[in-house]
Amino acid sequence: MRKIFLLALAAALPAAASAAEVTVSAAASLTNAFRELAQAFEAAHPGDRVLLNFAASDPLVQQIAKGAPVDVFASADQEAMDKAEALTLVAAGTRRDFVANTVVLIVPAASAFRPATLADLDVQSVQRLTTGNPASVPIGRYAKDALMKAGIWARLEPRFVYGASVRQSLDYVARGEVDAGFVYATDVMAQKDKVRAVLTVPTTSPVRYPIAVLAGAPQPALARGFVQYTLSPPGQAILAKYGFVRP
Repeated sequence: MRKIFLLALAAALPAAASAAEVTVSAAASLTNAFRELAQAFEAAHPGDRVLLNFAASDPLVQQIAKGAPVDVFASADQEAMDKAEALTLVAAGTRRDFVANTVVLIVPAASAFRPATLADLDVQSVQRLTTGNPASVPIGRYAKDALMKAGIWARLEPRFVYGASVRQSLDYVARGEVDAGFVYATDVMAQKDKVRAVLTVPTTSPVRYPIAVLAGAPQPALARGFVQYTLSPPGQAILAKYGFVRP
């Protein structure tokens, strides 16, 4: 009996030793989709775990630059990933665009406000707007760029209440604390009973999300596996379920 027990224990040890944790820092707009994606990845890699960290893209870059033990970074825009690359935080050759999104203007579900263009925001009845801080949040950069091109950014800027992430701006609108806000189309699904998209916002460049393995990844092999999973048919199917499209 003892011999059988020892053989069974020896057989189990390699599997236990191979188990690992991969840490993924991802843009806040990926929250719901990545939670399900992580569960599917774990099911496909028994014993391994995915640890998720969500925030606005620029603060995530700052965390990584300060030494946070992160394996994979997924950004909501190219600029944040460019910053990570400029700081030599990204493993060479691993950056890939894995999903695309759309910027929309939303209002509280009970609101009667129905703007036909961005210019319709420049009215006295619209007192409070929200988006992410353009200095650190990709959605804020997209919104500012669109409003500058519409020629109304300077007049509307004082009305903005900035969110620390796109999800915070989404919450402001859902709670009726602002008249309208800029988020991604995928975010609407997270509060579909409380907000309504009223306008698709044109952007100068496509809203494409890059993902990459980090140069200092504690688990580089597992990190590469996670990145590949986001690009695989099963991974893309999960992302599509939450409104993301192929880049």
